[in-house]
Amino acid sequence: MLEVKLTPTEYALLQEFVLNTGKVLTHTYLLNKVWGSEYREDTQYLHVFVRRLRAKLEPDPTNPRYIVTVPGVGYQFIDKA
Repeated sequence: MLEVKLTPTEYALLQEFVLNTGKVLTHTYLLNKVWGSEYREDTQYLHVFVRRLRAKLEPDPTNPRYIVTVPGVGYQFIDKA
């Protein structure tokens, strides 16, 4: 097993994904849970951190298998183990 180092924010975001495996999580929900209600409109934060998580976790970050984009809504974490 390979060890992956995550920042506290990356960890908090991954935790939300794992705790809600299979569910579609909206941008607003993730921003509120990870950054707080004052960031609920700042989707750029979310996009940057999802990109970072994908780079660390996905075999091919440009074709994600685990953190899937749901266009216009948010993201879904899929456990393909």
